[in-house]
Amino acid sequence: MKKQSIVTLDLEGVLVPEIWIAFAEKTGIEKLRLTTRDIPDYDVLMRGRLAILDEHKLKLGDIQEVIGTLRPLDGAKEFLDELRSLTQVLILSDTFEEFAKPLMRQLNWPAILCHCLEVDATGRIVNYKIRTPDQKRKTVTALKELNYNVISGGDSFNDTAMLAEAHTGFLFHAPENIKKQFPQFPALDRYDDLLARIKAVL
Repeated sequence: MKKQSIVTLDLEGVLVPEIWIAFAEKTGIEKLRLTTRDIPDYDVLMRGRLAILDEHKLKLGDIQEVIGTLRPLDGAKEFLDELRSLTQVLILSDTFEEFAKPLMRQLNWPAILCHCLEVDATGRIVNYKIRTPDQKRKTVTALKELNYNVISGGDSFNDTAMLAEAHTGFLFHAPENIKKQFPQFPALDRYDDLLARIKAVL
């Protein structure tokens, strides 16, 4: 009997714009453009971001204001709608609930597992709380133990453990340095191509 399949996808860079890059463009703070494409150690990246926010007296509301102007990448919603009509889809992201909600609304509320922020009464982001370390790979492992055929897609360093753990992994919208470092994963840039490759292994 054929296994049930499930697709796990990264969020930023795959379905929606990179939130921190959009915020960097709005504020003009170049260092906020850094993502897990540039700094693989997520804790180092986030500690740096929080320090920059404090230095410039920027708060959660400032970031949410920019997120409110963002839209899914061209073709992302249509791709996701068709994919969800074929199989279960789970978004695995290192973003935060406080950032993701407006974007999830625009994508018709797909299931998402992500982290959360610790915010004080003034709206200052004082810390971040990881739901569990290495959550993307661990989630794929758990889904495999539930006897799912797992197909994964992502674009960054923090997705590669998920792609390696999945039965089938694809890079999508990945920068050249990621493609070169992880040639074992097919690299795609069009939603039609990704959908066709996923359909082939469902």
